Amino acid sequence: MSVENEMNKRLTAAFSPSVLEIRNDSHRHAGHAGDDGSGESHFHITIRAEDLSGQSRIARHRAVHAALGPELVARVHALGLSVLD
Repeated sequence: MSVENEMNKRLTAAFSPSVLEIRNDSHRHAGHAGDDGSGESHFHITIRAEDLSGQSRIARHRAVHAALGPELVARVHALGLSVLD
């Protein structure tokens, strides 16, 4: 399963978000540090979920990383996050 699909599956299961957009930005970083050539190294997640509402930015990032799990996070070089209220 692709990294993007696995992210979608895990975040949907953890948060039942009303908005979930996962953008693969890997092509914009081709040849740069962290590009492993897989085409799945840089992502940006936009999410709106009741469970994340009212949390600090750090708490939101920790919750998303926990939902993704360490083995999936380790496969990604860069992960941007926008949480919509």
